[in-house]
Amino acid sequence: MLAGILLLVIGFTIMANDHETYGFGFMGITLGPIIVMSGFVVEIAAILYKPKTKK
Repeated sequence: MLAGILLLVIGFTIMANDHETYGFGFMGITLGPIIVMSGFVVEIAAILYKPKTKK
């Protein structure tokens, strides 16, 4: 889960640091959202992961 949180923070930081007008540059409108969505996918996978039990 920590990897997902880290991806979310990095993605939102990238979107916030885009220096184009209204964030419409490549980093704010393409790269940042892709990283944020991958962070959400990692978080959902971490929540749904069920470790195998030993018998």
